[in-house]
Amino acid sequence: MINTSLSLQHLVRESSLTANAPLLIMLHGYGSDENDLFSFASELPDELFIISVRAPHPMQPFGNAWYAINFDEEKGKWSNNEEAIASRDLIATFINEALATYPVNKNNVTLLGFSQGTILSYAVALTYPEKVKNIVALSGYINKDIIPENLESKDYTNLDFYCSHGSADQVIPVNWARLTPPLLDSLNIKHKYSEFPVGHGVAPQNFYEFKDWLIKRI
Repeated sequence: MINTSLSLQHLVRESSLTANAPLLIMLHGYGSDENDLFSFASELPDELFIISVRAPHPMQPFGNAWYAINFDEEKGKWSNNEEAIASRDLIATFINEALATYPVNKNNVTLLGFSQGTILSYAVALTYPEKVKNIVALSGYINKDIIPENLESKDYTNLDFYCSHGSADQVIPVNWARLTPPLLDSLNIKHKYSEFPVGHGVAPQNFYEFKDWLIKRI
């Protein structure tokens, strides 16, 4: 059932725990909706309180976006960074609302993103590291235009990232994803990076690897 009472519409799978449940927030990709990643929910640990969020910008004829991706002859493919920053901050607000509304542990919040949802998961974590603990970053990259310039001044000691990408990704080049581990290393942020021989998607072995990674951290 869609919950519309908070700032972003979302689906919920309640935890087997009645209080202090680890919270997992799912952020879908461009042109998709909250049902996409929610298909993972039945395969994830029962103690997780899972929220799958719908991005705020409806698309035609269907789907939603966190920010516009434009295609024109002069600029090629480019992202609307102003909309991306607004969505980054909206997600941060939504985390606060979810913590106030649901019986979850404010010290055990995980973001799970795919593609555009991953780009924003990185941005939220690097901008508001106090709000999250674990990040599962599938098929995305770090957009430096939507994160703070003074990264070295922030405390990232609580963060842990699982990052994966398809080596044959035709939407977001794998070379963009390969820039992530050196940046996380430079900030002394814990992380695991994996590649799988697929395109822009999540292979079964990718799912089982991040599931095992997550189980050890909730």
